[in-house]
Amino acid sequence: MKKYLMWALTLTLVLSLLAIGGIGCEEEGEEEPTPTPEVTATPVKEAYKVGAILDLSGPCSNLGIPEERTAEMMADQVNAAGGINGHPLEVIIYDTEGDSTKSVTLVTKLIEEDEVLAIIGPSRSGSSGAVIDTVTTSEIPIVSLAAARSIVVPVEERYWVFKTPQTEYEIIPEIYTYLQSADITDVAIISDTGGFGVAGRTLCNDLADDYGITIVDDQTFADADTSMISQMTHIKGENPQAVVCWSTDKGSAIVAQDMKTLQMDDVLLFMSHGVANKAFVQAGGEAVEGVIIPAGKLLAADEVPADDPQKEVLVSYRDDYEAIYGAGSIDTFGGHCYDGLSWVIMALEEMPEGLTLADARAFIRDAIEDMGTFIGTGGVYNITAEDHLGLGTGNVYMYEIVNGEWVWFK
Repeated sequence: MKKYLMWALTLTLVLSLLAIGGIGCEEEGEEEPTPTPEVTATPVKEAYKVGAILDLSGPCSNLGIPEERTAEMMADQVNAAGGINGHPLEVIIYDTEGDSTKSVTLVTKLIEEDEVLAIIGPSRSGSSGAVIDTVTTSEIPIVSLAAARSIVVPVEERYWVFKTPQTEYEIIPEIYTYLQSADITDVAIISDTGGFGVAGRTLCNDLADDYGITIVDDQTFADADTSMISQMTHIKGENPQAVVCWSTDKGSAIVAQDMKTLQMDDVLLFMSHGVANKAFVQAGGEAVEGVIIPAGKLLAADEVPADDPQKEVLVSYRDDYEAIYGAGSIDTFGGHCYDGLSWVIMALEEMPEGLTLADARAFIRDAIEDMGTFIGTGGVYNITAEDHLGLGTGNVYMYEIVNGEWVWFK
């Protein structure tokens, strides 16, 4: 941008001087007007292409749409500022439709046909797991926007794979710590049968004893299910003090509605960070009032203390996004894309010119792994060769839905 402004100012000065010289010659009538030299535009460098496979339709479209919007917004911002070292940023986005098989097909297309340098996505844990072998064999870096810890563990088998969202290992201990402090011991679990649900269900069971919790019932449901009355009736019969639902917004909203239908008003309902968006609140209506979740700080950006290292990026991203898509449109899923695409952009800014496609992909992978501390919307990251997420503690707030809004427990 600075180079562009300097060039523009120089050109303006040259043309002004030429115009002055032309007027003088006209008055004297002694010399031919000085011809204006042709201005040769600086050639545009080849675009840096980054792929994105997101759930833009299907059961998790409420995750993919804010991710798509964020990617497009960031590309526009980068290109308006002159690109990345003069290279335009092109983000090629495909819709997985929430299908793992299609995710693999689209990743292959991005790698072999579009020849992208890196990939962002998928939106879901199951799809993210499905593409690991493809990106590993093809040796291209991918930054998943899904939650399950298994996406980046074991790290020695995930050399080309990174991720941005908090995992079940950051979220479930927050729920269980709250339950323990409230002397709640009898808990039921209900989860979806996808990769995200399985990961959460497994850890809920594994950690229960550590917090003095007894799992009194353990139910599951599929993405396509439109009623959980049967499962919730069974849970009600076990008299839990609290229910932990581990899924994304659509299935979770049905769970809340069916609990209300069954008049389970005295049972606390906890959800995963997979519902940290306005779509869940709108889908659940009055039934989700009082639902409690742990999630990133983005939902409370204005309330984050001024000395919190995340404050500036949270407010900046929120303001940029809502300036385009409207007040209250922000959610944590777009934030996951902001963090992941930022990593790729930072790597591209450092990448030397003239690398082969294979070497460029390897450079980006190494640069992400070596980038050091990164302050993002999801937390303060410190990615290493041993940790391809790099999130520590202190990156999560507890929220409750009050009058249709997420309210931070302070």
